[in-house]
Amino acid sequence: MRSAGFRRTRRSAATALVSALALTALAACGTSSSGDNDEGSGGGSSDPSAPLDPKTKLTLTIDCMPPAAKAAELKEWKEDVKAFNKTYPNIRIEGRSTPGQCLEPPRFTAMLKAKSQPDVFYTYFTDLTQVLDNAGGEDITAYVTPKTVPAIGDIDPNVLNSLKKDGKLYGLPTSNYTMGLLINRKLFEQAGLDPDAPPTTWEGVRAAAKKIAGLGNGIAGFGEYSAGNTGGWHFTAQMYGLGGNIVDESGKKAAFNDATGKQVVENLKAMRWQDDSMGKTQLLKWGDLQKQIASDKLGMFLAAPDDIAYMVQQLGAKYENFGMGPIPGQKATLFGGNNYMVKKGISPDKIKAAVAWLNFKNLTVGKGQFDWARTKADGLPVGVPQPNFWLGGSKTKDDAARAANATMPVENFKSFMDNPVQGKAEPPKAQEIYKVLDNVMSGVLTNKNADAGKLLATAESQVNQILANQ
Repeated sequence: MRSAGFRRTRRSAATALVSALALTALAACGTSSSGDNDEGSGGGSSDPSAPLDPKTKLTLTIDCMPPAAKAAELKEWKEDVKAFNKTYPNIRIEGRSTPGQCLEPPRFTAMLKAKSQPDVFYTYFTDLTQVLDNAGGEDITAYVTPKTVPAIGDIDPNVLNSLKKDGKLYGLPTSNYTMGLLINRKLFEQAGLDPDAPPTTWEGVRAAAKKIAGLGNGIAGFGEYSAGNTGGWHFTAQMYGLGGNIVDESGKKAAFNDATGKQVVENLKAMRWQDDSMGKTQLLKWGDLQKQIASDKLGMFLAAPDDIAYMVQQLGAKYENFGMGPIPGQKATLFGGNNYMVKKGISPDKIKAAVAWLNFKNLTVGKGQFDWARTKADGLPVGVPQPNFWLGGSKTKDDAARAANATMPVENFKSFMDNPVQGKAEPPKAQEIYKVLDNVMSGVLTNKNADAGKLLATAESQVNQILANQ
C-alpha cells in the first residue's frame, strides 16, 4: 500500500482496466527540437556513476504526472520540469497522466506484461517482485551514487532496502508511511476522552470506542476495512502492532494462525457484536472510513498520516478535527510507500536522466516535493509528518522547513511523533495475501457466530498455497 495521494488507488483494488493517457508536455513541461534521439546523445561519460552530461539530448517518459483536476500539483510539476531544464535543456520530459486514479492493479499488471510502462514508472514498495518477475525493472545500482544523488546517505535504509533484491537497487523512493491510530478529536472531546492521548492498547481502543459509540446518532467508535484487499492489509497492521507476523522468517509459510491472530479476530468480534461500537455497515474498503470520520460519524481507525491531507483536500474536512497516536500495541507497525522504477532495457543515458530527474523532483531537501514554502503558497498541505524518509542533516533541515511552513496544527500529531514505532515491511505476495485475509475480516465483522479458529485455518491454508507458488 502507499501514501494517500496515490496509495488509495491500489487499496481500492479496482476491477476495471484503466488505459493510460499519454500527455505530451507543452513548453512548460520540457523543451526539445525535432529529431530527438530517444536513446540519448551528447557524448557524456560512459561511467554509470558519473552525473548526467548537461548536453545529453533525449525524451524521457514519466508516469503519474498530476492530472488537470489537480491544478496545484500540476502547476508544481510544470515548474519543476522548467527548473530541471535549466540544467538539462535538451532533456524533454514527457509526462503521462491517467484518467481517474494512477496505477490501478489490473492496469499495472497489464502494463508490465505488455512492456508498455514508461521509462520511469510508479510503483509501491510491494511491487518489486512482480516487476522483476516480468523483467520490467532496470538495475540502477551503479547509477545511484553520492555524485548523482547527493542525499543518498541520508535516506532511511529501511526505505532503500524495500527497493533492493540480492544487493541490487531497482528504484528510488518518493514517499513512505507507517500506520498509526487516527482519531476524530471532536468526538473524543464529546465522549469525555482526551484527544491529546489516543489509546495505545487494544483494551484502550475498545473502551474508548464504546464511549464514542454511546454518543448515538449513528456514530461508530472504531472502524475497520474488510474488502478490496484493505481488510487483509489492516489485519496485517494489527498483527504487527501486537508483535505478530503474517509469514514466517523463511517467507514460505503463513504465521498468523496463532494466539496473536486469534486475539486480533476475537477483539474485533467483541467490539462488533458485544459492544456494538463498530457500526452496522461493514464490507468497507479504502475511502469509506475516511468519509465517516470526516463527517463526524467515526471516532477512530488505523491509517497513515497522509489520510488527513486527503480528507481535507477531497472531503472538505478541517485539519484541527484530527489527531494521531501510535499503532495500538506498539511492537511494530506496517511500513510501506511508493517509488519510481526505471524500465529495463532503456539506454544508459536515459537511466542517467531518470536518476537526475528523480533526484531533483523527489530526493533534494528544499526542492521539488520538499519545497515546503512553495507547497504552502500553492494551498497544499504542509505539516503531515510523512513522507519523511530522511535521516541526519537532511532530516534536520527538512523538519525545520516543514514546521516553519505548516498549514495545520502539527501538535495534533505529537503522540504519533513522540512515540515512533519500528516499521515492518509488508509480506511477500502482499496483495494476494491481503485478498485472502479480507475473508477473515469480513467473516468476523458480518457473522455474529464466526469461528475465529476456522477463519484463520482456512486463510492459513490458502496463503500457504500462494507462498508455495513464489
